[in-house]
Amino acid sequence: MSVPVPQAPPGQPKKAATAAWIGSALEYYDFFIYGSAAALIFPEVFFDESDPATATLLSLATFGVAYAARPIGALFLGHFGDRLGRKKIMVFTLILMGVSTFLIGCLPTRDQVGTLAPVLLVLCRVLQGISAAGEQASANSMTLEHAPPHRRGFFTSFTLSGTQGGQLLATLVFIPIAALPEEQLLSWGWRVPFWMSIAVAVVGYVIRRKLEETPAFEQQAAAEGVVKLPLAVLMREHWADVLRVIAGALVASVSTIFTVWALSYATSDSVGMSRSSMLWVGALANLVALAAIPLWATLSDRIGRRPVYLIGAAGSAVTMFLYLWAISTGSYPLTLLLGIVAFGVVYSAANGVWPSFYGEMFSTRVRLSGMAIGTQIGFAVAGFAVTFAAQIAGPDGDDWSAVALFTAALCVPPVVAALTARETAKVPTEQLGERAAGQAPQPAKMAA
Repeated sequence: MSVPVPQAPPGQPKKAATAAWIGSALEYYDFFIYGSAAALIFPEVFFDESDPATATLLSLATFGVAYAARPIGALFLGHFGDRLGRKKIMVFTLILMGVSTFLIGCLPTRDQVGTLAPVLLVLCRVLQGISAAGEQASANSMTLEHAPPHRRGFFTSFTLSGTQGGQLLATLVFIPIAALPEEQLLSWGWRVPFWMSIAVAVVGYVIRRKLEETPAFEQQAAAEGVVKLPLAVLMREHWADVLRVIAGALVASVSTIFTVWALSYATSDSVGMSRSSMLWVGALANLVALAAIPLWATLSDRIGRRPVYLIGAAGSAVTMFLYLWAISTGSYPLTLLLGIVAFGVVYSAANGVWPSFYGEMFSTRVRLSGMAIGTQIGFAVAGFAVTFAAQIAGPDGDDWSAVALFTAALCVPPVVAALTARETAKVPTEQLGERAAGQAPQPAKMAA
């Protein structure tokens, strides 16, 4: 019989959610400034500008390299997160991200050191990917295990609100940078957002070092001890849910296509929108997402995770098609409106609920490993969706309908994953993951 998890001290759930929000915002500011730079700057700085199409393709491929590194980071950080606790991983990931991003701003260009420049760029991007692999899983586990049982969706959504906040901050920083004269932009201007990331290591340490470990993890460690090999237990007891999370994480392709490929397409010669105007589309969409994510998550606490997640996953397949079509028309007002609807509202339904939806599939002893490994494998595919989109778009990079169909196809596995998953919104925290281990969860008894 499961022993009820002690309630977190008063104020601790809010403190954990705030730390998750601020930490994720700072970390993903670092992660997303790379996306803007890969679409707008790096083809000319790190690759052969005599062949613009190939340079853009290679630059977008380096964006995906971090996603390829994330499963490796997930194995490492998930293991230690389930053995040492959530707090240590949260501090480590922020410091690693801050340092690796700062180093990108210090790299020599192709004109200065030749092919060594893109090699160093890829190495720094790999470190970013390893850091991101542990950030969301540790922050989600921390907030979920601190949250009141009937508000897990709301509190865990702060991690993703922070992610969107970081993306908004990255976009806002790049708007004045992108407006610089070409010579200044390509010489020193692009480096400034990366240099600013050194604050991540300092601020992240100050924010997260005072957090308390979660009651669920401490109870698990005291009663049964930590698992020596979390991966072995995960694959034995939760393999089906790991597969569901991998499939569900493919919905992140919507974000990478919106953030990187659509930006590159809209500012290409075939469409001709300005860099600054398209960056504002992303900024306003992320601003709307900041409000939409906790609202969708609160709704999931009332009606369940599955229906809200399905709205986001299935709806994104339709709205991304409309958004890319709007870009193809060259109409900026239409592009702005549909960008906000597609990314700010509809995608936020899936984005806001997945932290609780995925985390509730696993028991405390392997939760961080399950979330990290499952999401990062799926995110690895999503990261390279940008590279595939660049190839699918044809030699001129303007076949938006093919990219829209490709994005819609990547939304199908998340829909299937949600339809086959258990509904866990009303399951007590101590009973989460029990059915996967062969036990039947008891009905929830929670305060209204």
